[in-house]
Amino acid sequence: MLIVLMVFAVAALAMLPLARALGRRVFAVAALVPLGAFAHTVLQAPAVLAADSAALPVERWTWIAELSLTLDVRMDTLSWVLALVVTGVGSLVLLYCAAYFDDDERGLGRFAAVLLAFAGAMYGLVIADDVYLLFVLWEATSVFSYLLIGHYTHRRASRGAALQALVTTTLGGLVMLVGLVLLAVQAGTSSLTAILADLPPGPLTTAAIMLVLVGALSKSAIVPLHFWLPGAMAAPTPVSAYLHAAAMVKAGIYLIMRFAPAGVEVAGWREVLVVLGVATLLLGGWAALKQTDLKLLLAYGTVSQLGLLVVVAGFGTRDTALAAIALLLAHALFKAALFLIVGIIDHEAGTRDLRKLSGLGRRLPWLAGLTALALASMAGLPPLIGFVAKETALFALLSAATGGAAGPDGAPLDAAGQAWAAVALGGVVVGSVLTVAYSIRFFWGAFARKPGVDEVTGLAGATPGFVLAPAVLAVASLALGPLASVVGTGVAGYPALFPSSGEKTYALALWHGLTPELGLSVLIVVLGALLFAAREPLARLQKRVAREYTASDAYWDAMGAVDRLAVRVTGLTQRGSLPFYLGVILIVFIGVTTTGLLLDRTWPAELRLWDHPAQLAIGTVMIIAAIAATQAQKRFAALVVVGVTGFGMSATFALQGAPDLALTQVLVEVVTLIAFVLVLRRVPARLGDKHGSSHRLLRAAIGIGVGTVMAVVAIVVAGARVDAPISLDWPAAAYEQGHGRNTVNVALVDLRGWDTMGELAVVIAAATGVASLLFLRSRGDDPRRIGRAAVQQRIAQRLDRVRDLGDPGEQRNAWILAGPTLDPRHRSILLEVVVRLTFHAIIVISLYLLFAGHNLPGGGFVGGLVAGLALVARYLAGGRYELGAALPLGAGTVLGTGLIIAAGAALVPVLLGQPPLTSTYWEGEVWLLGEVEFVSSTIFDIGVYLVVVGLVLDVLRSLGAEVDRQGGDELAPSARREGSIR
Repeated sequence: MLIVLMVFAVAALAMLPLARALGRRVFAVAALVPLGAFAHTVLQAPAVLAADSAALPVERWTWIAELSLTLDVRMDTLSWVLALVVTGVGSLVLLYCAAYFDDDERGLGRFAAVLLAFAGAMYGLVIADDVYLLFVLWEATSVFSYLLIGHYTHRRASRGAALQALVTTTLGGLVMLVGLVLLAVQAGTSSLTAILADLPPGPLTTAAIMLVLVGALSKSAIVPLHFWLPGAMAAPTPVSAYLHAAAMVKAGIYLIMRFAPAGVEVAGWREVLVVLGVATLLLGGWAALKQTDLKLLLAYGTVSQLGLLVVVAGFGTRDTALAAIALLLAHALFKAALFLIVGIIDHEAGTRDLRKLSGLGRRLPWLAGLTALALASMAGLPPLIGFVAKETALFALLSAATGGAAGPDGAPLDAAGQAWAAVALGGVVVGSVLTVAYSIRFFWGAFARKPGVDEVTGLAGATPGFVLAPAVLAVASLALGPLASVVGTGVAGYPALFPSSGEKTYALALWHGLTPELGLSVLIVVLGALLFAAREPLARLQKRVAREYTASDAYWDAMGAVDRLAVRVTGLTQRGSLPFYLGVILIVFIGVTTTGLLLDRTWPAELRLWDHPAQLAIGTVMIIAAIAATQAQKRFAALVVVGVTGFGMSATFALQGAPDLALTQVLVEVVTLIAFVLVLRRVPARLGDKHGSSHRLLRAAIGIGVGTVMAVVAIVVAGARVDAPISLDWPAAAYEQGHGRNTVNVALVDLRGWDTMGELAVVIAAATGVASLLFLRSRGDDPRRIGRAAVQQRIAQRLDRVRDLGDPGEQRNAWILAGPTLDPRHRSILLEVVVRLTFHAIIVISLYLLFAGHNLPGGGFVGGLVAGLALVARYLAGGRYELGAALPLGAGTVLGTGLIIAAGAALVPVLLGQPPLTSTYWEGEVWLLGEVEFVSSTIFDIGVYLVVVGLVLDVLRSLGAEVDRQGGDELAPSARREGSIR
């Protein structure tokens, strides 16, 4: 079963490339996957139908052993029936799509992939035996349904309906998650089977079960969360047939049926489901009677039928359980068939409006026949499976209302249970009358001849592929009626979970004789026909009592209120003022941290101001620099004195015996200083030139407050430790496990390698964000692709212009490749000479730091920063063309390569049966090099090196080269005299 899930996932990914080659025929290929899953499910029948529950198919795959997280799947009778429905109907719907869509339809590959992924998620949902796996797949169906409902992205109605369905079902799913977590914590296991086998009594369990019901009822469109389903009819017809008839809306019913054997003992279970189910049954049926769009008629009919299923599935007796599983199967068959038939009518006649359809039955008698079969099953007419299921539901509720059913403890239902059975029975009878009425209305509206309405003409005739799916489903509804006893044998395992009321149990059958439930069925059909006959006065009545405010209106009002609140909050807090943002953050920090300090009881008994007199001198310099930064009048001066505090911290690290940290801090300060300088080129030199400082006293107070709080925090933290720190064991662990003497570097690439992986991802995200803010055009236009040949061509153009102007002062030797491309006013021969002489040496030093860092100060991070500084020097000396010549690769390429190398080094040990990031140590004699030691984590460090180089390169090309280009290339030759060489 887990392999089937994987096949669904892989096949979904393959749909996009296949669609480009096959067009709409890709759906026929996609249909093979659920068809294969259907065959696999059929083959599980002997194990599922066996009387021994130990023989049920069960699979487990350990995911995270330390957290006891496993992927558990289990197939019992209920999940087996649902899996057959999901895979069987899914394969037919995919075949139907091959005829429904045209080859020139946009997004066929995406639609096929998402529909197949939804089928896989739904299949996994019904076999999941772990509550967390169940939740993940539950929410996956919501996401996939959002994409499918919103397939027509150019239509506002589709986008709105998709969002409505996503918000409603996702919020319900999150509420459900809380309930599942409460149950799992109480039971001490996440196994759904184990939880339901021993559900502990108490108010916490009651609350958890009610939270689970919120998710189930939202998914199955039960009042008051029913409004999203009619709106979802904006989706293509195959989506409506599959998600909103056979699969997704059944997820909530499945969950209710799964919890029913244990949940019926929870206080309020039966009452909640009967009340909401009957309300949904009646409301949906009443609304269906006034719809003029055939698809909306079916949508409200689906809402009504889901209410019926909730009533029957949640009542919690043996016979209602039997009726529920039979109704679930029957509804999937006839409702999916009807939705697909509506698609054919729309395709052939060009409309779904029953006021415009006339004479279609005479022109398409075969389609009218299939429709009659499906509608007869929905209305509960013999000899179809819908009749068998409906009669079983009537018997079960009638028996419960008269005291003939057993409660959870095996004893007859008490008076309250019988009263609720009577309420449920009355609701089911009235709702079934409405069902018969709107079933007749559907057939009359689609196929009858209507006076004053032109008959439908110009029918092309549906292809066999178009008709196959609804024909199979409608014929199955007919065939399973006479085979009711076989169906009863197949589903017997589920009602057996409930206590029986006697030795003789009710069984599915087409004929039980002249019984009270048969009389009710006849009454329902007669009253339904009379209700349809009175459609005109009924329409006038509905118009008079029409609701002015609906649940859908409430949803949109709520969403509008959220939008308005968001606008107001954003306008209040997001002013576009950095000082305001920082002020709010720092004031909150002062308040929260001060409160924590006042409540703290671990203040140190003594205060040690410094460990070495040099620390006093360094601290004094840092304080003076910080104060000077507040008084600086120019931005560059403020930046320099702020940098002094960073270098002071580097000196402190060095004094404390941390040369690796000191070296890293120095390099970071230099790179940061350069990045700020690149930005400052485009802003006024003096502070306050455009926007002077305001509220200076308030800013000073906030600054003093933050500094004071941080000083106190440092003092408290320093004295709070009472036990030996774990860091004392790090040197030994670095040498013994990581085979290195540089504890910091070994920690980064070995002991805490997963942290570094996360930091690399953050670095790449930051670089991408900076670049996306700066680049105005495609990054293919930036100078990263300028190689040596391109720069030499520009040099030749530059020299030709110089010779033409006859200015020998500009004909200076080029110490760097792109030197002649610069305006002479911005060239520095001294800088060019220094860069020419030191660039390669700096690169060699960076490589030395990279490979020596495992035992000496250095490592991939430090080496990458040194290499980045070499690129900075090339850029400062020769501009953006020199940078392109120095490294004619995209920053994204360098970043991606580094991440791939780091990830590969982390995952390769897994292929060898070892945990990720496991390092291996080699030592031996190598000719010419002598004794060589190599640790495999060095490969990980190479990835870090490349990521850092890529980050610096991206900063240079974003804040440097791209800003140059947007500003007119100030470093380029004067456009006034020679024109631009861009």
